Amino acid sequence: MGIIQKQSIQSSVVIMIGFAIGAVNIVLIAPKVLTAEQIGLTRIITDAGITLATMCTFGSFPVINKFFPFYKNYLKPEKNDLPLITLLVCLFGFLIMCTVGFAMKDLIVRKFSGKSPLFVEYSYLVYPFAFSMLIFLWLENFSWSFKKGVISNTLKEVVVRIVFTFLLVMMAFQLINLNQLLNAFLLSYLIPAALLFVVIRRTKQFQFNATLSSVTLRLKGRMINFGLFVFGAQFLNLLSRTVDTFILSAKSSRGLSDAAVFTIATYVVTLMEVPQRSINAITIPVLAESWKNKDMKNINHIYSKSVSNLLIIGLTMFSVIWLNVHNLGSYLGKDFTGIEIVVLLMGVGKLIDLGTGANSQIIGTSNYWRVDFTTNVIYTVLALPLNYVLISKYGLIGAAYSSLISLTFYNVMRFGFLWYKFKMQPYSLTHLLVIVIAVVSTAITYYLPKNASPVFDTIFRTTVFMAIFVPVIYFTKISEEINGMILTSVNTVKAMFKSK
Repeated sequence: MGIIQKQSIQSSVVIMIGFAIGAVNIVLIAPKVLTAEQIGLTRIITDAGITLATMCTFGSFPVINKFFPFYKNYLKPEKNDLPLITLLVCLFGFLIMCTVGFAMKDLIVRKFSGKSPLFVEYSYLVYPFAFSMLIFLWLENFSWSFKKGVISNTLKEVVVRIVFTFLLVMMAFQLINLNQLLNAFLLSYLIPAALLFVVIRRTKQFQFNATLSSVTLRLKGRMINFGLFVFGAQFLNLLSRTVDTFILSAKSSRGLSDAAVFTIATYVVTLMEVPQRSINAITIPVLAESWKNKDMKNINHIYSKSVSNLLIIGLTMFSVIWLNVHNLGSYLGKDFTGIEIVVLLMGVGKLIDLGTGANSQIIGTSNYWRVDFTTNVIYTVLALPLNYVLISKYGLIGAAYSSLISLTFYNVMRFGFLWYKFKMQPYSLTHLLVIVIAVVSTAITYYLPKNASPVFDTIFRTTVFMAIFVPVIYFTKISEEINGMILTSVNTVKAMFKSK
C-alpha cells in the first residue's frame, strides 16, 4: 500500500473519530450543560475566529501547498525562507485584523447588543481564538508537505474535541464557570500547535531563514498571483458557510439561541457528508487520470455510479434522521424549538447535493477548473444577500431556506455545465425508482405509533425503515456497489454469530 493511500485511510479514520466525538459534544452533552444562548456563543466565536484567521493568511497557505516542493528541491533546509515569509504575512494580517476590529468595535456593539448581548460581552475572545487557529493552520499546511497529515488531523479533529469534552464535563460538575470554559476552549489550539511545531521541527526540514532565497526572487510574482486568486475563492466559500451564524445572531428574534439551534441542525445534517467525503477521495485521482487519457466513457461511468451510490446512501441517512428528529427535539427541550423543520429543509438541500454525484470533482479535475471557481463565487454572491433577506424576515427558518435554495442553485449550475459542455446526463428511471422506494419506506415507518422512550423509539424506527428499504434496494439490483456493501455487512454479522 502506497504512502498516500495509507495516510488517506488513516486520516479518514481519524476524521470519523473526531466527528463522532464532536457529535457527542454538540448534540448530547452541550445542550445539557450549556444554555442555548451559550451554545450559540461558542458557535459564533468559533465561526468568527476561523473567518478572521483565514483573512489573516492573505493567500499564504495555498502558496505553501503549491510552491513548497520547489523550495525543497532547489534549496537546503537552512536556506528555505518560505516558513518565515508566510509566518510574517500571517502576523501582519493578524495585526491588521486586530486594528480593524478595534476600529469597528462600536459597530459590533450596535449590531449585536439588541439580539445577542452575550456575544458583545465576550466578543474580545474572538481575537485569541483567531490567533491560536491561525498559528495551528500555518503549521498544519507545512505538516502536509512533510507527510505528517495524519498527526495534524489527529490534533485538530480529535485532541481539540476531547479537550472540549473535558471542559464540558468540568462545567457539568461546577468545577469551572462559563468564562473559564471559554478561555480554555479558545486557547485549545495552542497546545496542538506547540506539539505540531515539535513534530515538524524534528524533520530537520523546517528552518527559518531571514534572507530572501533565489527561489522566492524568481517565483514571487507567480506566488502572489496564485495565492491571492485561490485565497479569494477560499475566503468567499468560507464566508458563505459561516455568514448565517452572524446574521442569525444579529437579526433573528432569539439571537444566539437560534444560532445554537442552527449549529446542532447543521451538525446532524453533516452526518450525510461522511460517505461523500470517502467517495470523493477515491474518485478524484481516477477522474484526473481519465481526463489525462481523454477517457470520457469512464468519466461518464463514474458520474452515473456516483449519482446512484450517493443518492441511495443519502436517502437512507436522510430518512433515518427525519424519522427520528422528533426524538432529538424532545431530548434537547424547548430552548431548541424549531430544530425539526430546520433539519428537514437543510437535509433536503444536502440530499440534492449528494444526488448530483461527483459533479464538483469532475469539473475540478478537468481543464475547466475555472468553472469550479466561478460557480463557487456565484454561490457565495447568491448566499450572502439571500441569508440576510430571509433571516431578517423569517429568522431561523429563513436560514434553512437560504441553505436549501443556494445548494440547489449551485448544483443545478454544475449539472447544467456538464450537460451542455460534455452531454453528460447521469439520470434514469432507476433513480426515480430509488426515490419512490425511499418515500414509501419512510411513510410506512413514519405513521407507526410513537414510543414514550426516545431511545427505544429511535432504535425501533431505524430498524423498521432499514428492514423495508435495504432488502428492496438489494433485490432490485440498483447499485452493484451498494449490494456489495450489504453482502459484506450480512456476512460480517453471520461470522460474529458463528464465532459465538
